[in-house]
Amino acid sequence: MGLLTIGAFAQAAGLTPKALRLYDQVGLVLPAAVDPESGYRLYDPDQLPLARLVAQLRRIGMPLAKIRTVCGLEPAAAAEAITAYWQQVTADTAARARLATFLVEHLSEGGITMSHVNPTLAVRYATGCETGAVRDSNEDAVYASERLFAVADGMRGAGGAAASAAAIDALRPLELADVPAVDLLTMLAGAVTDADRTVRGLATDDHQPATTLTALLRSGSQLALVHIGDTRAYLLRGGELSLLTQDHTWVQAQVDQGKLDRDQAATHPQRALLVRALGGGQQVEADLALRTALPGDRYLLCSDGLSAVVDRDALRVALSAPTDPAETVRSLIDLAQGEGAPDNVACVIADVVAA
Repeated sequence: MGLLTIGAFAQAAGLTPKALRLYDQVGLVLPAAVDPESGYRLYDPDQLPLARLVAQLRRIGMPLAKIRTVCGLEPAAAAEAITAYWQQVTADTAARARLATFLVEHLSEGGITMSHVNPTLAVRYATGCETGAVRDSNEDAVYASERLFAVADGMRGAGGAAASAAAIDALRPLELADVPAVDLLTMLAGAVTDADRTVRGLATDDHQPATTLTALLRSGSQLALVHIGDTRAYLLRGGELSLLTQDHTWVQAQVDQGKLDRDQAATHPQRALLVRALGGGQQVEADLALRTALPGDRYLLCSDGLSAVVDRDALRVALSAPTDPAETVRSLIDLAQGEGAPDNVACVIADVVAA
């Protein structure tokens, strides 16, 4: 069979002539020849498998730059690349679906009428971050300001400290955003994606750093929460202590499935094994939520160097004491030290007060 005109080739490949002209321009599917007089593109029938692959990859939404890479791979490697791409698409779609569901619920409850400026509230805060009694390095990081409160726990090993610092640094530009509270969730989701990309960029030939991240971003009386890993956020309100986050650990998954009870999970040798973290796994998947702050609320963000060694009753007693944030931070770190402080200890206290 001789060369095919662009129209005949497009029909056989399931493409349009316009698409073929685009793929020629970007170097994906080049014509076998160009008629010197008419300028018409001509294609070899042997190019049909490539053109059909490009058409199929475009139908699943793969960008042209990614398609160019995939088409240059051997079949087995191309299959792996397509699998990885689709896993990322699936994760991104699920994250957008969760955010959309949350926004619908929030707005349906009247959230759209809430002002993102509430001058009657202020926040007093303090941070603490110590190496502990056993570790010889500190991979935890903390940050607090009028609008942002964050704790990150880098995985022990090369790059752990850099990973936790990078995770928090990715959120800090959001302090400057003067937007309604609901928009903060979308911004947080994007910042977490950027943080994950930055942490992955810290990889060496033999090590991929990873980190957890738990943070609150404030807009007036609204607090946007982002969480991934086993750092935690607690709320003390009216004398009751509530855990606002769920650990992304293997043992927590076993508890959720009824395979372990909480006492077994607390002493399990793999209780620190994460199933989600920035820089770990195929893609990032963070939990997002929006809360309304009230005067008298006390928020605690901490690494597992505190929550894993100090029981919840002791945390509640320490948080309920009539001490300022700095004194409370010191009290919490002392509690961890009293339990041997086998890990780095990081915490943030944020007290919501009437201005």
